[in-house]
Amino acid sequence: MTHPFLDLPPLSAERFAAVEDGVARLLDTRQDVLVTQGEALLPLEGAIRAAAGPGTVALNVITGPYGQTFGNWLRDSGATVHDLTVPFHTAVTAGQVREAFAAHPEIDFVSLVHAEAATGNTNPVAEIGAAVREQGALFYLDAVASVGAEPVLPDAWGVDLCVIGAQKAMGGPAGVSAISVSERAWARMAANPNAPRRSYLSLLDWKERWTDAGRRTLPHAPAQLEMLALQACLERIESAGLDAVMARHRRAARATRAGAVALGGGLEPYVYKAADAAPVATTLRVPSGVVASQLVARALASDPALPLAAGGGTLAGEMIRVNHYGADATPGAVRASLTALGAALAEQGRSVDPVAALRAVDEAWH
Repeated sequence: MTHPFLDLPPLSAERFAAVEDGVARLLDTRQDVLVTQGEALLPLEGAIRAAAGPGTVALNVITGPYGQTFGNWLRDSGATVHDLTVPFHTAVTAGQVREAFAAHPEIDFVSLVHAEAATGNTNPVAEIGAAVREQGALFYLDAVASVGAEPVLPDAWGVDLCVIGAQKAMGGPAGVSAISVSERAWARMAANPNAPRRSYLSLLDWKERWTDAGRRTLPHAPAQLEMLALQACLERIESAGLDAVMARHRRAARATRAGAVALGGGLEPYVYKAADAAPVATTLRVPSGVVASQLVARALASDPALPLAAGGGTLAGEMIRVNHYGADATPGAVRASLTALGAALAEQGRSVDPVAALRAVDEAWH
């Protein structure tokens, strides 16, 4: 028996390199781009362990759960870490970053999450990047949730290590990811005796065996189906136009926020300021006496395909996340999500106005 997917010829080095070039165009970068063969946690961890070590002094910005994870990896690598934690319902500012530099002028590494899909906030990377350049520190950015929903510009913003994944706003596969690496970052890795080598986490191995070798021979068998899906995803974005894709996510976020406020029932935006809210997903705070995870479960009972989730960990009791990204960045997905949440709230005796919610969605979308 044959199968149209499983019996494809092996992915060539030329085609693999073309996918990397597509990622570089998406990020408008001239830095080296590696497409890594695993979910985005692979390059996220690999980059920290390669670029940070016992001599590193890091500023780790925490605006959600991933920032906490990065701090753990930095400490595991032997770095001295200064955490800058801001409430998850807001964003960090360049002024706060500069204050941290003034308090710790020895900082030479900065880690930041661009958009936290888990908490619904987004951070002003362009302004923060300017502050990091003034400090002369290496800048590491998790742009997994932001890419495709808002601009991600490593070169313009002075980002030395920028990690992306395709599974959210790009509407692509989760099994491969990518990282852009500046010359400064490569030099930092090469000087770090603790950087992973002969390891799946090793970015330096990929650089030497693939990029520096002219991208002619792949170091190992690639994740073929995921690479083809990533290529298709990049081609779809190029065809639609990145600006149009980002605009669709902005409209979805604006419409969800407006619709939730109009719906009532005690729902309110979790991220207080609209300017701090990420286009990739909108988080909502439930009223007192309502458990978010239970409300989401009831809403999903009407349609399990709705892009709804409760917050993770301790946020499961108070936060709902509307994941209006990728194929769900549409007015239909937003309308259906708010309708289901309104019905679930009404079952609990909350006063809601679904007609007003849908009207607000339509007005905000247009």
